Amino acid sequence: MMLRVFVTLKPSVLDPQGMTIQKTLAGLGYSQVEEVRQGKYFEIRWAGDLSAREERDKVETIVARVLSNPVIEGYRIEWPQEIPA
Repeated sequence: MMLRVFVTLKPSVLDPQGMTIQKTLAGLGYSQVEEVRQGKYFEIRWAGDLSAREERDKVETIVARVLSNPVIEGYRIEWPQEIPA
């Protein structure tokens, strides 16, 4: 099964890369872009049974401990359609 994970900076954390992108876009004439926040995207192909709570907990642990920095980042996991969130 394929999982999608989005990791983004918390709203209170300064995003210099996003600010640079926004300023560049404004300089190119795209003044409608008010803010850009950058992040990370992961696709994980999981061989286990994600309907089992233990398997979902493993995914949560991986995302929380390895793929994100809980001090400055938050994350969202998109579970496969047939698995309730």
